[in-house]
Amino acid sequence: MAKPPTNKRILEQQFSRRATILCAVQLGLGGVLAGRLAWLAIAENQKWQLLSESNRLQLSLIPPRRGLLLDRTGVPLASNKSVFMIDLLPDRLEDADKVLKQLAELLDLSADETDRLKTDLEQALDHQPVRVASDVEWDQYAAVNVRLPDLPGVSPMRGFSRHYPAGAATAHLLGYVGAPSREEYEKTGDPLLMVPGMQVGKDMLEKTLDEHLTGKPGARRAEVTATGKVVRELEVRSDTIGKSVQLTIDGGLQTYASRRLGTQSGSVVVLDAVTGGVLAMASMPAYDPNSFSDGISQFEWDMLSQDERVPLRNKTLQGLYPPGSTIKPITALALLNENIDPDETVLCTGRINIAGGTFHCWRRSGHGVVDMNRAIAESCDIYFYVMGIRVGIQPIADMARRFGLGERFLGLPVPYQYYGTVPDPAWKRRRYNEPWEAYDTVNATIGQGYLLANPLQLAVMTARLAAGEKTHPKLLAAKEAPAAPLEIDPRMLAIVRQGMEDVVNGQGTATRARLPLPNIKLAGKTGTAQVRRITMAERRRGVRSNASLPWKLRDHGLFVGYAPVHRPRYTVAVVIEHGGGSGAAYPIASDTLLYLFDERQAMKRLASLENGWGGGIEERMARKAAEFAARTPSD
Repeated sequence: MAKPPTNKRILEQQFSRRATILCAVQLGLGGVLAGRLAWLAIAENQKWQLLSESNRLQLSLIPPRRGLLLDRTGVPLASNKSVFMIDLLPDRLEDADKVLKQLAELLDLSADETDRLKTDLEQALDHQPVRVASDVEWDQYAAVNVRLPDLPGVSPMRGFSRHYPAGAATAHLLGYVGAPSREEYEKTGDPLLMVPGMQVGKDMLEKTLDEHLTGKPGARRAEVTATGKVVRELEVRSDTIGKSVQLTIDGGLQTYASRRLGTQSGSVVVLDAVTGGVLAMASMPAYDPNSFSDGISQFEWDMLSQDERVPLRNKTLQGLYPPGSTIKPITALALLNENIDPDETVLCTGRINIAGGTFHCWRRSGHGVVDMNRAIAESCDIYFYVMGIRVGIQPIADMARRFGLGERFLGLPVPYQYYGTVPDPAWKRRRYNEPWEAYDTVNATIGQGYLLANPLQLAVMTARLAAGEKTHPKLLAAKEAPAAPLEIDPRMLAIVRQGMEDVVNGQGTATRARLPLPNIKLAGKTGTAQVRRITMAERRRGVRSNASLPWKLRDHGLFVGYAPVHRPRYTVAVVIEHGGGSGAAYPIASDTLLYLFDERQAMKRLASLENGWGGGIEERMARKAAEFAARTPSD
């Protein structure tokens, strides 16, 4: 009979089984680990190698430089300059307030600029960069780089910023650039818009030609530490600059016209009457596009937006004004086309009764006996009242449209055109559901009432008068297309042109606009557009002078003209808001055309004027900013 197992043997057997099980488990786990390591090392080797490289290496896009905007001689109106920039990357920010506080100390940011950055961060997408500062000084740029480990989300970089050499003189012509907005990114989904330092066109030519001006991005590969600090650059692929665009603009003339406007609020447009090329399109006062491109401060925005002269408005394309007496050559053509004899006379006594109302001439004592030539040269209102009533409004409205009033110029690379109004009975019925009245015709014949035009349209009107062709304005220096004929009897044009020549060189209303050149004459037409109604009671007391009225109640001053008289090449249109009359406009027009024929003499005149105005555009803008700051209470 066998002996029962002892406790020792039982324990040994149990241990042996447990050891075997444990060993099997260990071998199994070891096999799993070994298999996993083999899988990672062999099968997924490439994947993990790439991830490792991505932690060690940083790949970033380089924003492309924009193409240049060149004037007709090839001189840059908008270029690129190398700058140091600081951006914020919202998705990498850990403590925005702390970072902004440090940046404010390092970059000398004002409280206004810090508030602007907070607003921009709130409105930006998580991965959309926010520009802190452009054109940073080297010592500030270096100070930020040294402290990068303590500034998560800050991205210092060397890149290119848009530069406008002429500053405010080209602001309303070229527009400006800026960082892409959240709306722009969401609209296109283009990842390039999220690249730090990327700039897109925001207004005028920078905006409409943006696709053409935007180049192709470059790329940079660099070795970085765990905190993101660059150890060394490994490879750089340069960006491709965008295509440059040559304009019809004469850069020197554009700057001169802007400066010549001086302290006035208004616009100057100069066209080549032969090609239709826009040589100058100045609107003042304006803003500095370099400041806008770098990110405008709240202080500067307040100063610009609160200015009664509206420096943010492009007066050339967005300003609509009654053309005043500058319309009279067009009215005269309509009369001739309706078989009115140019030698027929009208007696001007200074006032006339029409349809139960009394209408006045600008000269209270009247002009006496007036024919068409004298009516144009001396701008007699009564003549055009009488003749306008005889032919009616429709021929006048039709002729105005043939000469570019009320027209939106297709193909012009601008984001907006306010094209005004050429009224007629059908228009008034649509607009007001009212019949056309005799007084509407009377007002329209002298460029008042419902009739509105912008300065570019007035320049085109004058170019068509001068050339006898359907001149179309152009901004891009491309192959010129021949203009279509206006189909106006040359004899009629000759009669009107003689009247315009006599405005300046005869006994007309702008004899002081004569060019100080022996062999070149200027022809033109003055205009004064009322912005308030003068009551009969005021006429009995005596009409108040413009100088005694608040600025916004003063008459607009206008002048259109062309030169040389016998072979017209250049046309000009000047509108001065609340200038008090045409006397504020025609000296500017005369000097602007003088620049094209004798630059030295024109610059000498300008230097003398700017001494009296207290300096050039930049000096006056700086002084205005200081005065605004002094009036603005600090927080």
